[in-house]
Formats: sequence, C-alpha cells, structure tokens
Amino acid sequence: MLEILSYNFFQNALLIGLLASIAAGIVGSLIVLKKISFISGAVAHASFGGLGIAYFFGFNPILGATIFSVLSALGIGIVSKKSKSNEDALIGAMWAVGMSVGLIFVFLTPGYISDLFSYLFGNILLTTTGDIWLVATLDVIVLVSIVVFFRRFLAIIFDEEFCQVTNVKVLPIYLFLLSLIALTVVVLIKVVGIILVIALLTLPAATAQLLSKSLKGIIIWSVIISGFSTVAGLFLSYYLNWPTGPVIILLAALVYLAALIGHKLR
Repeated sequence: MLEILSYNFFQNALLIGLLASIAAGIVGSLIVLKKISFISGAVAHASFGGLGIAYFFGFNPILGATIFSVLSALGIGIVSKKSKSNEDALIGAMWAVGMSVGLIFVFLTPGYISDLFSYLFGNILLTTTGDIWLVATLDVIVLVSIVVFFRRFLAIIFDEEFCQVTNVKVLPIYLFLLSLIALTVVVLIKVVGIILVIALLTLPAATAQLLSKSLKGIIIWSVIISGFSTVAGLFLSYYLNWPTGPVIILLAALVYLAALIGHKLR
C-alpha cells in the first residue's frame, strides 16, 4: 500500500506539500483575519502580467511575476488607504489588468512558450529539488516576518482604528503584509498552481478560525490543516487515480465543512 513512498517524485511532492503548508498556513491566517481573501486571487492572476513581460524581454519568469505581483499589491494598498477608494473595486481591476497585460505580452513574444502553463497551473507531482529549496526559503522569510512583526500584525488585524488614533504607522506594516502575500502567492503558484494556492491560503485558515480565537492558535491550526489536506490528498489522489490539486482542495473543503458543523452544534 505504501510502495508509492519509494518513488522520488512522490517524496518530493510530500516534502514540498508540507513546506508549502507552513507558508500558506501562516500567510493565509493573516489574509483571512484581515478579511482580504480576494487579494490572494488578484495577486495570483496579476502575476500573469509579470510572466508575460518576463517572457517578452527574456528574463526569469518568476522574477517578473514577483516584481509585478508585489507592485500590484502595493498599488492596491497605497491607493485604497490614501484615497479611501473601494478596495474590492481596485482588486477586481488589478485582477483584470494583470491578466490583460500578460496576454498581450505573451501574444507579442515570438515562438511557443513551452513552460507557460507550468508556471500558471503547476503540478505538485513534478516538483524539483530547486522548487523545494525555493519554498523552504519562502518559509524562512515568512517565519522570520511573523516572529519579528507579530505584534504589529496583531494590531492592524484586530484594531486598526486604535492604531491610527494612537499614531501607530499602519500603512508601512500593511504594505509589508501585502508584499509578503504577493511573494507567497508567486512562489507557490510555480509549484502547485493558481487554484490550489488560493485554496490553501483560505480554506485551512477559515477552518482554523472556527477552532481557535487567538492569532497564534489560528496559525498553528491552519498549518496543521493545510499539511493534513495536502498529504492526505496526495495519497488519496494516487490510489483513486484522480487529479492531485482538486483532491487536496476537496479534502480541505470537507475539513472546513466538518469544523463548521461542529462549531454550530456546540
């Protein structure tokens, strides 16, 4: 039954799934508690603009996607805070503009871009040692960020108005949070794809919110649920011969549904 563990590709998938769960669990908790879940989707689709530009000018696609996504996230944050504009409208606009820019530059790029869809939709079963190191580096950045800025994140998530009244600088830490979200989204997209990234950044954290009221508790539960969904989904998809990403998402959704029912019955 466990013969699949002897395969190197499956070992890599398990390892990168667990590593991805750390970053997704932590950043996803901040996203859900701050009620900015749509930003992860917008950044994910805006990254396509960076990919298109990178392919056209011939430099590293991940670098292009990262720069474009971070600038997009910062643009949303600055405009929404400075002008009091509707953040949802800005997110929707950035979503559409990013995809449009990407499509135009991909169209203008000579020849066939063979690995374009691997950056957009990923495949956790095709991860490489380089991908593992990339996600491990992301985990270090996310862990250091949450340790150093934990109290500031706590303040802007639960009591932003009090921070503003007491002259605590909300904008810089909010922009840093958006940059961290953008970096996490871009790195994980390359490994697991857009749909799974959005799911891992929302479903485990939403479930964790039903199980704990503290930020630390929510982060811990979110990482655990994300890791469980990923590992169980990998095994289940292999034995059922189903696509891995959708199985992981369905498992995460079932865990959320079970937690929601349990929460309602308490």
